[in-house]
Amino acid sequence: MKRVYFVAVAAVILIAGFLVYFSRAGSRQKAPEEKVVATTPAAPEASGHQDHAKGGEAPKAAEGGKTEAAEEAPTVEIAPEKQQMIGVKTVTVSVRALQKLVRTVGRVEYDEKRLATINTKFEGWIEKLYVDYTGKYVKKGDALAEIYSPELMATQQEYLNVLRWAKQGHDVKNETINRMLVKDADSLVEAARQRLKLWDISDKQIRKIEESGKPMRTLVLYSPVNGYVVQKMALQGMRAMPGEKLFDIADLSSVWIVADIYEYDLPLVKVGQTAVIILSYFPGKEFSSRIDYVYPTIAGETRTAKARFTIPNPGMQLKPQMFTNVEIKIGLGKKLSIPDDAVIDTGTRQIVYVDKGEGNFEPREVMLGIRAEGYREVLMGLKAGEKVASSATFLIDSESQLKGVTPLGGHKH
Repeated sequence: MKRVYFVAVAAVILIAGFLVYFSRAGSRQKAPEEKVVATTPAAPEASGHQDHAKGGEAPKAAEGGKTEAAEEAPTVEIAPEKQQMIGVKTVTVSVRALQKLVRTVGRVEYDEKRLATINTKFEGWIEKLYVDYTGKYVKKGDALAEIYSPELMATQQEYLNVLRWAKQGHDVKNETINRMLVKDADSLVEAARQRLKLWDISDKQIRKIEESGKPMRTLVLYSPVNGYVVQKMALQGMRAMPGEKLFDIADLSSVWIVADIYEYDLPLVKVGQTAVIILSYFPGKEFSSRIDYVYPTIAGETRTAKARFTIPNPGMQLKPQMFTNVEIKIGLGKKLSIPDDAVIDTGTRQIVYVDKGEGNFEPREVMLGIRAEGYREVLMGLKAGEKVASSATFLIDSESQLKGVTPLGGHKH
């Protein structure tokens, strides 16, 4: 019995061994077939160029997908709780009317159109001085000084002699001679009178010479305007040469305000704009005026140009060389703008953080224009309706820098 049992066990083991052997052999024979089947799909590519166009579209589409993914704007995520903690606020980019206020300083100056200089056109000596100190107020026609001139005396005497000769010519009874003498005498009289007028002797003074029959020893100089003597060169007994300045008289009934305008404000300042002029000497009092003239040059030391205003001066309250405060309000029209606090200026570019929702902020480079009343004009990079962070922008920027989030190059339209 034992022998039969061992034979049966041996037979079972042999059968099991044959089954394992044949199963491994079958798997080895199928492996090459699987390789052939796996390589069959590549056959159409080598068979010709019928589907070349279709085969080329797939790589291009894949490249387009990669480009879009690369151009996707980076964002930095800040949780709502953290936003509340650091005080993040947003504002909508919108079109608003901007007004710029230019504040500067000015000085009261003489109105150059109301300045007069007194001098003579002949040589002489000042024998009498009526205006003997600077600052004196004179009216038009007031006497300023008396001047003695030998040359003027000679011209007056010549004029009187010609007048006598003309009178004698009229007394000649011969009509022909009378006509000739009168014609010549009248020409000489008129020439002598014109010479006196060219020396600024008035008609009234000439009539006085004719009536008296004697030349005036001195000629009186009169003020041509009302005003204050702001400069006096004349002294008692001094010699006055032709064209030499003796007095400067300024009419202060109106004065100029000359204000300094910095060169970056010059493109906005134009003739005709209204300004408010304030003096610390008169608290609560304001003067309003328009720009008369903008000077064409800039001072190299201060980098400023001059703008001029003309204002009336009743009571002579405004005195030359007083300092004033000048405020010019300039309407800039409607501009796309954002608050100044929303901008981070790195020195080379200007960046804002656009609220993309759900706590995401996109750093974006923008191009900005003029600054006015706490706002900046947006030239490029933002559209109306977008929201930007208007406070805690430096904290957002710090978070962005820590996470390595930087704006895309160029401006986004």
